[in-house]
Parts: sequence; C-alpha cells; structure tokens
Amino acid sequence: MESTRPAREAGTPPRSLVLLGALTLVTGTGLALWLLPTSAEPLVVSHQVGAVRTAAPSAMPSTPASGTPDPLPVTPERAYTEFVDASAGHTAAWARWYTIGHLTAGQDGCTLRWAGRWTGRPAPGRVPVIDRLALVRADGGDADIAFGGPYGPELSAACPSEARLIAAYRRVVEAFDPAGLDFEIHDSADSAATRRRAAAIARLQREARDRGRPIGITFTLSATEYGISPADASMLRAVRAAGAEIDTVNLLVPSSRGLQGMAAAVRSAHRQLERVLDVSGTSVWRRIALTPVLTGSRDLGVPEARRLAAFRARHGLAWLSTRGAKPPISVIRTLSGLPG
Repeated sequence: MESTRPAREAGTPPRSLVLLGALTLVTGTGLALWLLPTSAEPLVVSHQVGAVRTAAPSAMPSTPASGTPDPLPVTPERAYTEFVDASAGHTAAWARWYTIGHLTAGQDGCTLRWAGRWTGRPAPGRVPVIDRLALVRADGGDADIAFGGPYGPELSAACPSEARLIAAYRRVVEAFDPAGLDFEIHDSADSAATRRRAAAIARLQREARDRGRPIGITFTLSATEYGISPADASMLRAVRAAGAEIDTVNLLVPSSRGLQGMAAAVRSAHRQLERVLDVSGTSVWRRIALTPVLTGSRDLGVPEARRLAAFRARHGLAWLSTRGAKPPISVIRTLSGLPG
C-alpha cells in the first residue's frame, strides 16, 4: 500500500522537475567522463552535491548480536533501483534510486573508464550528471556507482598497486558522492584481486565514517536455483575478513529461470549468506536484492512484476532491479510499488 507523502517543503523542486532530471540522467553521466581522466590531472567537482544531500542520520542502524551492522530499513523509495548503462544511453524513468555503471579498468589498468566505450572529453565546466543527481536527491532518491560488469575487468583485477586502486575509487566517491558502491564481480577466483579490493573498500568505508557519511557496499553476483557459486561465497568471506562491511548482495538471475527459479535462487542465497555474513532472521533478507536479467522487453510482464513486488515485500528484500533488455514502464512502475 502506498504511503501518504508529506507536503513538499519550501525550496524542494516539484515532482515534474525531479522526473525531468531523472529522464536526462544518462546524458549527464556520459558527459561526466572527463571527471575520470586517464592522466593524473585533478578533478573538478560541483559543490552543489553536498548541499542537496540528505544529512547523515543521527543514529546508526541497529547492530545484531553477531556484531554485524544491520542495513537501513527498506523504504518505498528503494523498492526498485533503476540501472543506468552509461555506455548504451538507456533512459531512466519512474525511479528515485539508480545504479550507474559500469566503470571498468582503463588502458593502464589503474584508471577508470565508462564500460570501455566513452572516449571523448567535453570541455570542463558544470557537470550535468551532478545537477541531475541533485534533483533526484532533493526528492528523496540517490544513486550508486557500479564497478566491473560484463564489459571489462573490475579495477582491482587489473591494477596491482593498492595505493593507486584506493586513489581511483576515492576519485569516484569525491566526484559523485554516491550513496553506495556496487561491485559486479566475475573474477572471484582471483585471490589477489579480492585482497586488493577488500583492503580498498575497508579504507573507503573508514574514511566515509570519519566524514559522517557512511557508504554502502553492494556485491552483484550471478545466482541460480542453488544460490551463488562457492567461489563467490569465499570471496565475500575474504572481503569481510579484511574488515570491509557488505550491505547488500544483489543476485543476477536470468529471466529464463522463471519466477519459481528466481525465488529458489533467493532462498538458496539466503541460507548461504546467513553463514557468509554472520547474520540471521530478517537481517539476511534485508541484505538481498534481486535483479532479473532480461533477454527481451517482454520477458517480464505486469502480472509477473506484481508477484515479484509481493515477494520482495513479503520477505523484506533490499530492492528489485532489472538488467539486460529494458522492461515497459508499466513493469517498472509495478516493481517500484507505484500504481500502474
């Protein structure tokens, strides 16, 4: 059931303006490539980001008996997270939360590029993606930045220097001030990359806590009816052992598995993550997100979306998303908990 929204405060952009900002999010993302240069030149970052960011909560999330911090409660605003492919130019719609990706290793292995495709660098000046995100944030939404993915190696797999790796990740945090970082990993068997990545994440999280703005960490992993792979489970354990905190594990499940296959993947992953993350009960469900991977726009219809939304609400999953082909807006609205 949709909750009643409070009256808009003075100075807050109207919903139509926020939606316009969301619809133009990708264009700005492409232009923001110059923030991630291939040389050591300094970043130029808009100062508007911090001004519109919601202040850090006064109290930290509750901590279960296991000692692992519990993630923030699921809210209607993050029932659905829109994935924005910065290289393909997908248009975002009807969402308040976004994952923008993918950032992969550049030519020298220790610099970043958008999915290996963007090559131009517009003249420095105002960065449109920062302004678009400001509008989304003013309406209660936010965005994560995704590393890795299917287009190239995740930076920690290509950069042997831990110092340069941390510096590259830090540049992204400073440029976009994201709510979280998403790591879509396909190299879990690479123990050296896992160690570098874990050390870098732990360092970034310490820095973020010192600033009073904790940053969430998501690992996006392929899953089947049997859950995540043993290599992925071992990788997550190694990340936690290094002192890094994992907020969410996002399960990529092919839509060809059907709704029953997706539900089986979530339940199997739930049993695994109880051990891997050392949490239990509702805390485990709240650390799982589900992302069907669509091969065609008709792979997921409104009836299936309703069942997925009900499954998310019943178990308290972190959020739903989609990858691959873009579903109809009616499906996105249903997954978001909005009236069709």
